[in-house]
Amino acid sequence: MSWFNGFEPIVQTDVPLDQYVWYRLGGPARWLCEPRDEAELADLMRRLREHDIDWRILGAGANVIVRDAGFDGAVIRLAGPAFENIAFDGPVVKAWAGVDFAALIKASLKRNLIGLEVFAGIPGSVGGVVRQNAGGRRGEIGSFVQAARVLNADGSAVTLDANQMGFKYRHTNLDDRIILAADFALREGDGFQAMLRYREIFAEKQRSQPTFAARTAGCIFKNPPQGAPAGRLLDDAGLKGMRVGGAEISTLHANFILAHDDAVAEDVLQLISLAKERVLKTTGVELQPEVDIW
Repeated sequence: MSWFNGFEPIVQTDVPLDQYVWYRLGGPARWLCEPRDEAELADLMRRLREHDIDWRILGAGANVIVRDAGFDGAVIRLAGPAFENIAFDGPVVKAWAGVDFAALIKASLKRNLIGLEVFAGIPGSVGGVVRQNAGGRRGEIGSFVQAARVLNADGSAVTLDANQMGFKYRHTNLDDRIILAADFALREGDGFQAMLRYREIFAEKQRSQPTFAARTAGCIFKNPPQGAPAGRLLDDAGLKGMRVGGAEISTLHANFILAHDDAVAEDVLQLISLAKERVLKTTGVELQPEVDIW
């Protein structure tokens, strides 16, 4: 009898993950689990814990590198109606984890709820964006989060306020929990003007970074706590255009690695390692990855 006896409708075996991540690289998940609602997810988590099975949560796959060998455990995707709702209560917006972050921003602006437009061009699901405390030079999503409902590894659910979530630069303390939904405290304003600002920021990113059509995982490295940002350090180290196999450091923005048609995940990982070594040698700064590597 397999560990997922009774969960057959939501568990697949040996599923290629390249179809679910922006890089379109990497090997299979031993199990891919797609629970249909919160109760089924809670039961699944309890079963995984009983059998001591390692797991990962996969959102939109915008910030993930899957190794060529794949992931020898359970990958959980929160997709479908139960995880893709948005609810409005005055200036507070509740978004479930599977909601596309860009769709959340636009839905809020249509209701003249502003603030999130500064995150134009940041891809991903709400769950992934909150877990990573995604952001840019205009701020971080944690400053808008009021609370979140999360599922513990034992299947129990709890609501945390923002102070309990450990928001720091590209960090929360939620790695061993699954975000189910988050409440965002916005403010009333001129949604039309905010949408114009959204488009302006998006266009600015399109000019300075690889387009969404390119195969990347966003910024590869975090910015150091002090000094120049990672992109400038990589550029100053002469890394733009460097290639390993089918992976190339973007000539437009050095903190992006492009995957060409002949790339494999190991090409990207080797290029990350080489770039990190070069920056450490030339500047003394040890860059830390911003992407999740499985």
